[in-house]
Amino acid sequence: MTRQKAADKNLQNVVKDLDQNPVNAHHAMQLQQDTNDRRKRDRHNHDTTTVK
Repeated sequence: MTRQKAADKNLQNVVKDLDQNPVNAHHAMQLQQDTNDRRKRDRHNHDTTTVK
């Protein structure tokens, strides 16, 4: 088993996202939509049921 030299990139991104403080409700919705978009792109890129 290999030893990691740096923190996990996924965990770094989660921490970065949690550190953001939305200014108002609109900004909070934009941040949430960005997260949803990233998740959807990730699901689409790892979908093995579609034919490319």
